[in-house]
Amino acid sequence: MAKGGPVRFLRHPVVQYVAAGALMLVAIAAATAWLSGRAATNQARSEARRSTELLAQSVVEPAVPRKLMRVDVGAVDRLDRAIRDTLALADVARVKIWRRDGTIVYSDQSELIGQRFSLGEEEVRVLEGAPTEAEVSDLGKPENQLERTSGGLLEVYTRITTPEGDPLLFEAYYPLDRLDVRRSAYLRAFRPITLGGLLLFLVATTPLLALLTRRLEAAAAEREQLLVRASGASEAERRRIARDLHDGVVQDLAATAFGLSAAAREKDVPPQLTERLQGFSASLRSSLRGLRSLLVEIHPPDLQATGLVAALEDLVAPAEARGVEATVSVTGAELLDERGTALVWRVAQESVRNSLRHASAEHLWVTLSPQPAGVVLEVRDDGDGFDPDATTSPEHFGLRGLASLATDNGGRLDVESRPGAGTTIRLEVPAR
Repeated sequence: MAKGGPVRFLRHPVVQYVAAGALMLVAIAAATAWLSGRAATNQARSEARRSTELLAQSVVEPAVPRKLMRVDVGAVDRLDRAIRDTLALADVARVKIWRRDGTIVYSDQSELIGQRFSLGEEEVRVLEGAPTEAEVSDLGKPENQLERTSGGLLEVYTRITTPEGDPLLFEAYYPLDRLDVRRSAYLRAFRPITLGGLLLFLVATTPLLALLTRRLEAAAAEREQLLVRASGASEAERRRIARDLHDGVVQDLAATAFGLSAAAREKDVPPQLTERLQGFSASLRSSLRGLRSLLVEIHPPDLQATGLVAALEDLVAPAEARGVEATVSVTGAELLDERGTALVWRVAQESVRNSLRHASAEHLWVTLSPQPAGVVLEVRDDGDGFDPDATTSPEHFGLRGLASLATDNGGRLDVESRPGAGTTIRLEVPAR
């Protein structure tokens, strides 16, 4: 894969969309597992409550004999014979029937019958008429000492009544394995709906996104071509204007300036007229320099044909009219390719323009030289300087664009400046 290929691949909208969809699938899978686990627990508890109420009201309560409240041995035996087989079929791990004072009047584990333990607040409320309750058993409690070898139990308690009309607390214990089975069942039910639906949506929309992306890329390419054509047309028009000015007005002014200078040197011209002709000639030459700078602004020179030295000298031509002493030194220009030359010219143009407009400098140096890092352009002045970090400075906006332009073309732009200490703009361009 070409350099930059992996980054470009990862930035592709379709790849990012698929990656986001995959992350969403993982997140939904985790959320579904958590929600279904809670739903399974609640559902298992709800089913355990219903099963316990049905068992208590339909099987146990009708079979409760008289004298069970007094833990009569005969009554306990009759109740055990009546409900034991049904309890085995109901998948109940343990059964206890409590009296209000905490005495166990019946249990399928005979060692517990007659023992007394304190009832909790929830058990007391159920005895007083509260709805059936279910909770995970605390196997550390004394009354659960015979259940400590199990893998965890869910205890459900509800109220029943003896033939004498006394309330009893019926408590049934169910293995927690039932919760795991129920949780798995819920997961199997949820996954095809949630994950399958999202995966199907992802598969269905990815081709549409790919098609839309291709159309957008094609439209962007078409717009880019239109911009290139428009830029080319604008470039051609600027080139025509610059050529017409150069071949017409500039030549006429140059001929006039030469003619005035020649006329001023004639022997029969009075001294006063000579002085005036020399003044007119100097004024025309100054206008010519300004016009040459204007031509450079309208259309950059053909750097390959004219040469970078001449182009940079034309660029600093307005400095003299502003009272700025400008120096141009160029070596190593042959090491630049067309792209690097254009970058050097663009940075030099913006830097010189900023210096002449804002720096109030007395000296301006434009230097191009080969360095180990490549070819280095430095535009330096001894003007007012500025704070490069101040976003409101006039120079900031243009230099920020130049820095991006240099980076895009493989170069590097550094700005060194501070108020009152001048400015140095340094551009490093890779050699050809």
